[in-house]
Amino acid sequence: MENNFSLLSLFTGDIMTVFVSIVLVVFSVMSWAVIIEKIRLWRVARRNPVKLNQNDNLATAPERLVRPFDKNLWFLAMVAYISPFIGLFGTVWGVMDSFASIGVNQSVSIGVIAPGLAVALGTTALGLIAAVPAAIAHQYFAKRADDLYDRLDDARREFNSKKQGL
Repeated sequence: MENNFSLLSLFTGDIMTVFVSIVLVVFSVMSWAVIIEKIRLWRVARRNPVKLNQNDNLATAPERLVRPFDKNLWFLAMVAYISPFIGLFGTVWGVMDSFASIGVNQSVSIGVIAPGLAVALGTTALGLIAAVPAAIAHQYFAKRADDLYDRLDDARREFNSKKQGL
């Protein structure tokens, strides 16, 4: 008996599987682009710390200075939230395909069920591969941005109290 299994076959079963797989791969690639951009941005900030100047508009400066660090974090949150559901849709689609194969072949053998289940598990894996790094990165970078905002807001309050004390 010949085994024709390939990893690529898990994601290229039918048009819906291909669509789900492409969406999840695109989400993953875009998430990694955001993650890499955030790593680069925080490295620059480590070398040149973000600070308030006394001539800044103190009412809006913390928000304005933190804005680049918050940019596109919404996308990471979205990918972390919806990718498992898209993967689950692929799972359901693969299981439905397995049941359809049972009906067509009038057989419940492993050779009939396994291809659909393999596709189902493949899309589940893609959903998790997209979601897990996005969720971790979102939490990490959101916390760092919140900490930066708190530090800038404290500096703003200090500047305001010095102005009032004059």
